[in-house]
Amino acid sequence: MNYIVRKVSKAVLLSAILLGPVGCKDFLNEQAPSNLTPDNFYTIPDHAEAAIASVYADMRFMGDGAGIFSSNWQLLEALTGTSTTETAQNSDLNNLYGLVHDGNTVHVVNYWNGLFKVIAQANQVLDRVPGITPMDAAQKTKILGEARFLRANAYFTAVRLWGDVPLITKPQTATSEDFMPARTPQDAVYKQIVDDLVAAEAAGLAWTDLTGRVNLAAVKTLLSKVYLTMAGFPLSKGATHYKLAADKALEVITYANANPTAIGLFTSYEDVHKESTENRMEHLFMLQYNTLVAGNPMDNMYPNFKPVTYNGPSGTGSTVPTPSFYASYETGDLRAKDQGYFYSTYYTNGNGAPFALGANYIFKHFNRTANGTSGVAGTRQNNLNVPQIRYAETLLIYAEAQNELGAPTQVAYDALKKIRDRAGLTTPALGTYTQATFREAVWRERWHELCYEQLTWFDMVRLRKVYNEKTNGFDNFVGHVNLSSNQPLQEKHLLLPLGKQEMLNNPNLKPQNPGYPN
Repeated sequence: MNYIVRKVSKAVLLSAILLGPVGCKDFLNEQAPSNLTPDNFYTIPDHAEAAIASVYADMRFMGDGAGIFSSNWQLLEALTGTSTTETAQNSDLNNLYGLVHDGNTVHVVNYWNGLFKVIAQANQVLDRVPGITPMDAAQKTKILGEARFLRANAYFTAVRLWGDVPLITKPQTATSEDFMPARTPQDAVYKQIVDDLVAAEAAGLAWTDLTGRVNLAAVKTLLSKVYLTMAGFPLSKGATHYKLAADKALEVITYANANPTAIGLFTSYEDVHKESTENRMEHLFMLQYNTLVAGNPMDNMYPNFKPVTYNGPSGTGSTVPTPSFYASYETGDLRAKDQGYFYSTYYTNGNGAPFALGANYIFKHFNRTANGTSGVAGTRQNNLNVPQIRYAETLLIYAEAQNELGAPTQVAYDALKKIRDRAGLTTPALGTYTQATFREAVWRERWHELCYEQLTWFDMVRLRKVYNEKTNGFDNFVGHVNLSSNQPLQEKHLLLPLGKQEMLNNPNLKPQNPGYPN
């Protein structure tokens, strides 16, 4: 983290140099770029736009490489037990699948560094942009709201992964009093997350934003998810926060019902991973990818050495669904239909003759435009965004939270039913559910609808429950056996270990999380 603090200001300034418009006369009068500092940089609105762009860009760390045949995002999939690997050539990824990861595991280290770099960049924006004069007030407020959302989102991920984490809300330098900060109790971290999101709510953001920037629907959904998490483990705030979660999610649902062309579920699962549907309708917030800057990073879901793209026999197969999880979908579920959320056949080299893959693979992030489809060659440019918040999750948050307030209501039932209707499934009548059976029905839909979007692990931690593919019920977290490795989850797995090098750099982070070697 100290390394990140030293580098972050340079990154913001480089973004400005690359993105900010500069006239010839201005160029001749400019200081050398190497002489730019945060003190003399944040002077015009274009600098504010460049700075917030750098925060968005840094969120893409989750797609960066983590050794051979692996990406950072696989941290949040390998631990769930819903996926396995066909290659087994990355020892760090194997350790995650085997639940023997530690403070040296590269994915763990990269996530910590990536999240705190986002936080550091957002802190620069929040500290420096208010002083830019002259600047349109609405533009300034909007940028600050976006920065608070992005900081909250990063801290929300960090606190769920490590528990107590350093709470840093101001830019740091080597002379800062808290340059080597201690860890802050989770309650205080969550308070800051809520404060940031409430401020973002009031920042004048539009309900939707087709450019991919933060919007009001995303803010409200994330806030509802934060409240839902606070209601569960480890904070266990219960009914008060279930109500906060339900009320906030209902605001989005109410807007969607009144504006069905702006927010709603896609009619087809194909639309979940099409370039033409990015940043609209169901996609409330996405990580933006374009091959001119960075291409879509989900290639490790391609089957190992099978010709499903223009590259011919290729792919790594380092994240593939376990047969048991795929088999857990209800008969007739369109998500499990070939080329729904999974695929067992495709076209040779992307657009040739059909062939059988020999197993079911993840199709949720497959880009036909880039890779090709029947009779149509691919563009070879994988510009597909990666979903972070979908309206499907908003509906499921509401259904779960509202049910926890006593019993399933008609509105909660309708939210669940929308998910199942799209899947082509029959939903039992409202009166057939108890609070307990409706609770598990919603959880089950979360596993089946939101799989492979780096969300399932967080459900396991906040619920202390894990979906059992064999029984179709839910086990306690501790003792549940991940069928991907036949290894049981332990108490220590509720948190990740802190990186060993980071603890050497900053002794104030000690002690290590329980169960992991120092």
